Amino acid sequence: MSYQAYKKAQTSAERPSQVEYRLMAQVTNALIQAQERGLKDIQMIEALDWNRRMWSTFSSDCGTEGNQLPDQLRASIISLSIWVSRHSSAVMRGTEKIDDLIDINRTIMEGLAAQEKLQQQAQQQQEAEPAPANPLNSLL
Repeated sequence: MSYQAYKKAQTSAERPSQVEYRLMAQVTNALIQAQERGLKDIQMIEALDWNRRMWSTFSSDCGTEGNQLPDQLRASIISLSIWVSRHSSAVMRGTEKIDDLIDINRTIMEGLAAQEKLQQQAQQQQEAEPAPANPLNSLL
């Protein structure tokens, strides 16, 4: 019971980029484990499918009205999603290797980590700045 409460609190306290990073790390870990086994088995197929579904979700989110990412970034994510889907199929057929999928995910994770660092720095800077004086208090 307390574990579930902790897990819920952790999820609700995370920013979207933190959730995306954590999901991508889990998916990438599954791809790495499939790569290390070196077999085209059900676990590899499941890892490839999980990765493809994750990227498809990112693509769908980028295509929705109201998404606040810059247009160029949204287009790039949608293009990557299409590439991931095609490359995953090629990996399943044995005509491509899983390495490129792992590399793409790692690159995106690096970007998410850098974004998180910048967000933390901005938050710390904002917290360190003194609150503006209340003009009404200065008259009293």
